[in-house]
Amino acid sequence: MKDKFILGRYLPGNSFIHRLDPRAKLLAMVLLLIFIFFANNVWSYALLFAFVMFMVALTNISLSVFIKGLRPMVVLILFTVILQLFFTRTGEVIWQWGFLVLTKDGLMNAAFIFLRFVLIIFISTLLTLTTQPLAITDALESLFSPFRKVLPVHEMALMLSIALRFVPTLIDETDKIMNAQRARGVDFNEGNLFERVKAFIPILIPLFVNAFNRAYDLATAMEARGYRGAEGRTKYRELTWQGRDTLSLVVVGLVCLGLLFLKD
Repeated sequence: MKDKFILGRYLPGNSFIHRLDPRAKLLAMVLLLIFIFFANNVWSYALLFAFVMFMVALTNISLSVFIKGLRPMVVLILFTVILQLFFTRTGEVIWQWGFLVLTKDGLMNAAFIFLRFVLIIFISTLLTLTTQPLAITDALESLFSPFRKVLPVHEMALMLSIALRFVPTLIDETDKIMNAQRARGVDFNEGNLFERVKAFIPILIPLFVNAFNRAYDLATAMEARGYRGAEGRTKYRELTWQGRDTLSLVVVGLVCLGLLFLKD
């Protein structure tokens, strides 16, 4: 399980994407995730796919690592694609059996939905693989600093940082608990759906207990080190905006304009 779930995992590197300011990467990701919904034809998806693959190549991380990020979402992706495939009623009918109808528009919509899922997951994975959780926290705090008077910006960024940091830890603990249960003879793939769900209860209970214990230990450690919130705190690592960050955002902006231009 831990090898399949890569959300929140950071892979050290010295690529162009790794060296970008985390604020630039966050802004670029948000822009792409918004404008990806403007893509509605072959040319716009081709532009997006080519650009995302170009960014993946710039990370110097194997494409197989990004593909692993798709595995936890395979069921949801297949379910959505099948719904689009057989329940789209518009367009020329290719095949029909009872209430199931396969049309040209259905094939096109299913392909677009599949590509949209893949691109969204790749873009999100690209951010977490090339950016340390603390850097993401600092970037969020910096970007939302104008709203500090009305929002607890530091606390929100801290919560996100802790969540990103401990997702891989919880996955590793789940893997250990499942292996211990298998050693005791538990088969998670045996029986009907209800029995399989029931078999996961012995996993959830110790997982929640460990999570609460870890949260308590973390809070105690933060208090022992004198943590009192954002007031008066300084940064060990200061974020520095450079020319490559501006260039990256300009390129992403041009891609977004291209999506608007290619939109039907």
